[in-house]
Amino acid sequence: MAATGTTQRVTTMRGAATAFVAALEESQRVELGARLEDPGYRRWSYLPGPRDGLPLAAMSPEQRHLALALLDAGCSAGGARTARAVIELDFIRRELGGGNPQPGDDRFWFRVFGSPGDHAWAWRVNGHHLAVQVAVVGAEVAVTPSFFGTEPATVLSGPHEGLRVLPVEEDLARELLAALDDGQRRLAVTSGTAPSDILTRHDPVADPSVVVGGIRHGDLDGGQQGLLQRLVRHYFGRVAEPAGRAAWADAREAGLDEIRFAWAGGARRREGHYYSVLGPTFLLEYDNTQDDANHIHSVWRDLRHDWGDDLLAQHYAASRHRD
Repeated sequence: MAATGTTQRVTTMRGAATAFVAALEESQRVELGARLEDPGYRRWSYLPGPRDGLPLAAMSPEQRHLALALLDAGCSAGGARTARAVIELDFIRRELGGGNPQPGDDRFWFRVFGSPGDHAWAWRVNGHHLAVQVAVVGAEVAVTPSFFGTEPATVLSGPHEGLRVLPVEEDLARELLAALDDGQRRLAVTSGTAPSDILTRHDPVADPSVVVGGIRHGDLDGGQQGLLQRLVRHYFGRVAEPAGRAAWADAREAGLDEIRFAWAGGARRREGHYYSVLGPTFLLEYDNTQDDANHIHSVWRDLRHDWGDDLLAQHYAASRHRD
């Protein structure tokens, strides 16, 4: 997924990853590193629980600073703020649940596949409600699966009362739904009951056929189309800017009018709801049903470039040819 500015972003990522690795003890490097061909490369989750890799909780303040600088390099400025907020919110969640988390007890794991000095390498940050996955091949990058979630979606009590880490994902979709007329809504709303989670879950390969129905971009008026486009671009805008721009260019080239927006569940706040946006090149899913509809899961899957599979396939083919 090459784009203007990608070379500079790759340089930034390589520098951030190299500095991070250099600051680690040898035992930490063993935890952090894996071969690019490791079978765990495509194993990810947004649920609570341990992951492969080096956890933030096991890092010194300096190492943590360098790790988060790598996270920032994989995101846009706004996406980096949101990713860091997801990490902080997990801490707040455990406090609200009656726990006593200690500073630095962050349950997010970093993993580097291959070496940042290699032509092809990858890295990720994965933990509860966050997955930032980046594959690098030369000057090209792939940035999905990309998952951001929040629990709670809105903090209802305590010193952070009113905090919403993912407001745009909900508010833009609601604005689009409200802008539809009755006939359009009959096309867009596929069920009065929302599914209990995103339909593709944390599958290694996203199956777009699980998403059905919806209203086409081509069946919307200009203002409604603008809202749908803003929603798509918001998801694309969470990652490093060159990759987000390239994803939008791919979507435009494949045909915006074929993009479908589908909603399931209630239309009022705090009613369980779900939506998907499916285009020829991508799938977005959002679900807010758990914990009395105060728990968001949102994901972007690139149907062409997930995991950088196409870029890595070209790399491996070229390597075999040279051999």
